[in-house]
Amino acid sequence: MSSPEIASLSWGHMKVKGCSTSYKDCKVWPGGSRAWDWRETGTDHYPGVQPADLEDVLRKGVQTLVIGRGMSEALQVPPSTLDYVKKQGVDVRVFQTEQAVKEYNALVEQGAKVGGVFHSTC
Repeated sequence: MSSPEIASLSWGHMKVKGCSTSYKDCKVWPGGSRAWDWRETGTDHYPGVQPADLEDVLRKGVQTLVIGRGMSEALQVPPSTLDYVKKQGVDVRVFQTEQAVKEYNALVEQGAKVGGVFHSTC
């Protein structure tokens, strides 16, 4: 099962190829996608992305996880979160969201088992 390509990105709006829903923030993995609702885990820009935000994507068997920190990189990614991902045996890459989407889509094109979490505003 392949990871879905991110078809478009603009401020506050993301479209995933093959999905009729658009997202503000989203999670993607081989075979699927869904909204990333920060209220589920109490996430905020600081301290930022928590392991709980990533667990469902990591459980999909990804080998690489791409994190998009927002258009202005306001979303923090604590070292403890990066350590958590690495301890799962997953390569993690963190970028400004436009660059993160480019990296993610390039990995999809290569056939990688890649997942991602992306913040599409600040």
